[in-house]
Amino acid sequence: MTSARFGKSRGVRRALQSAAIAVGLLVGVGTSGAADIALFDWGIGLDGTTYCSLGPCDFDGTLPGDLPSSIDQSLFDFDTGLGEIAVSISGAGSHQVSLFLDVEIDEPLNTFFNEWGATSGIPALGQTWEIDEPGYVFGDIYDHWLAGNLDGANGVPAALPDDVSFALRWNFLLSPGMAASVSFLVSETAPSSGFYLMQTDPDSDASIYFSSRLQTFAPGVPEPLTAPLLLGAVLGLVVARRRRKNVL
Repeated sequence: MTSARFGKSRGVRRALQSAAIAVGLLVGVGTSGAADIALFDWGIGLDGTTYCSLGPCDFDGTLPGDLPSSIDQSLFDFDTGLGEIAVSISGAGSHQVSLFLDVEIDEPLNTFFNEWGATSGIPALGQTWEIDEPGYVFGDIYDHWLAGNLDGANGVPAALPDDVSFALRWNFLLSPGMAASVSFLVSETAPSSGFYLMQTDPDSDASIYFSSRLQTFAPGVPEPLTAPLLLGAVLGLVVARRRRKNVL
């Protein structure tokens, strides 16, 4: 892949964006109300296999309905890029799960290259990230995502606004009999804790937040909060039976 990703130059995209602004002005796009958030490109990586909307990757031009059943995208909006994607993983050994997103905030109103990215918190063990221009001009995030090697750097800080894209990745080991769930969440509300990435449109004063969580568990074993409830129910039955026996 070259800097002009998929053979499509940034100039072509800039021309399309300028036309969209002109149309917006003709129809009287206002500056009030909720931000116009739109997903331009996405890619999901699962154990070395990549699925993406534009390519090139193993399954380029992928439609949401074409994703494997282990990738639950029922709570994710592929028009806006907001929502949650949950990936289920099983099998002992090493695993890798990642999500790349190129989301635009108010592109028809104030362009797509006026935005900047930032991070908050400290990445968890096995979690890597990157924020960068998506690869139409100078960014290398897409190459890094395809190679499974996010560099943990922000190439589009507030001092150097441009077209923002971002990615999160998990690398982890599963022991025999264990499984995992990796969830990716994109929201207009900042997470209350943990590590996350942020994309801001300063002209709209609007931001989106990208976070992720890894959970490992033994299939069929009650969740930690559920087990005490089950134990309490069993003890309650034992006490009730003893009382009944004493009465008889």
